[in-house]
Amino acid sequence: MSITHKDEQDRQTVATAESTNVVKPVNLGRRARLALLLGSLSAFGALTIDMYLPAMPSMAHQLHTSAPLVQMTLTAFVVGLALFQVIVGPLSDAWGRRRPLLAGIALYLAGSLWCALAPTVGHLIAGRILQSLGAAAGAVLARAIVRDLFSGTAMTRFFSTLMVVNGVAPVVAPVIGGHLLTFTTWRAVFLVLAAVGAVLLLAVVFALPESLPDAKRAPAHLRPTLRTFRTLVTDLHYLRYVLAAALMFAAVFAYISGSSFVLQDGYGLTAQQFSLVFGLNGLGIVLLGQVSGWLVGRAADEHTLLRVSLTVATLGSAGVLTCAVLGLPLPLLLTCLFVVVSMLGIVLANATSLALSGHGSAAGTASSLQGLLQFLVGGCAASAMSLPGQVTAVAMGTTMTICAAAALAVLHARRTWNTCSEREINRIIDERMANPAPGIPIEDIMRETRARSE
Repeated sequence: MSITHKDEQDRQTVATAESTNVVKPVNLGRRARLALLLGSLSAFGALTIDMYLPAMPSMAHQLHTSAPLVQMTLTAFVVGLALFQVIVGPLSDAWGRRRPLLAGIALYLAGSLWCALAPTVGHLIAGRILQSLGAAAGAVLARAIVRDLFSGTAMTRFFSTLMVVNGVAPVVAPVIGGHLLTFTTWRAVFLVLAAVGAVLLLAVVFALPESLPDAKRAPAHLRPTLRTFRTLVTDLHYLRYVLAAALMFAAVFAYISGSSFVLQDGYGLTAQQFSLVFGLNGLGIVLLGQVSGWLVGRAADEHTLLRVSLTVATLGSAGVLTCAVLGLPLPLLLTCLFVVVSMLGIVLANATSLALSGHGSAAGTASSLQGLLQFLVGGCAASAMSLPGQVTAVAMGTTMTICAAAALAVLHARRTWNTCSEREINRIIDERMANPAPGIPIEDIMRETRARSE
């Protein structure tokens, strides 16, 4: 889809290059097709969650079960999506990206068909767990493949491009699910998801070559994997960006978890009006992600964009809380929500690029830990928001403000953390110099790495 087998020399250049702006000699058409495929893989989670949400009441009725048990199908998927990432990531560092990805998508396809044919809610939960394994593979390996093929500003711009598909998924998924329910049953939703899985499986088989050369693979043993995880959790440069992204994700996850109750029960929006609001906010992620891709390397660097976007998100979250406490008009609340959610498109692209920049040899493991932390922190935030027993606008605004402010605080803690990071900077320089891009002077590699570590 992006690099054909006959372009083996180009692919090797891509996989080993570590320059700031240009790392792969492919044309715009191939790059767009790669972005579409990897973006679709990374959107597996959002698509699989959002598409069946409108069907949950009818699922409880037709399966003769309770609403809480149907809700367990969502919980099982999210938990599996978080946990399976830390398994798939290290395996991909040892076996390459294609084999775990193909296995994951095949399991996703099987899980979707299982859900469509499920006679009981127990079978449905089991099918959702299988789906979560495939979604985890898509999310982790899409990020890892980008890290294999790009670095520096080029990697940040490509992550921004992926936000197009990531933002479109929550926009169209509920609409598709709701439309299917007007003329068929909830089982059709899972048949559509199975079809999506089949298409992506064929796309990976025929159009996505292996991006991790044998020489760069890690041993497939437990001890080296644990050492890699230990290296990651003690790398303050990596942790700073991963935690900032996870806390920002938690602020938006609080909105996702609580907005239906707040806007429909609290402010009286209809289901159709809520879907429109939800879709517009998803569109904001797409637009701001593209703005970020254009700005980075031209008007600002990744650090600046990340700092500004987190500041805006914190102010927007405070605006949500203020609107809730003072009972300000709904349009003002919706504006503040749009501002916060849209910033996710900038934050995830830049924070992910900066976090993975120093871990090219363990991109799968680094990506998996990032995914685990995002869902772990997001789940904790959603649970804390529900502690009073009822999700209110004040509870949602408070959770969003705390998470966004904490993300900004973590990012600004860099001055303290970097006092002991000279060894980490040297490690990153050594890794990049081991596989330098052709024509890039060593002095430029050292200068660019130190600049990105400030």
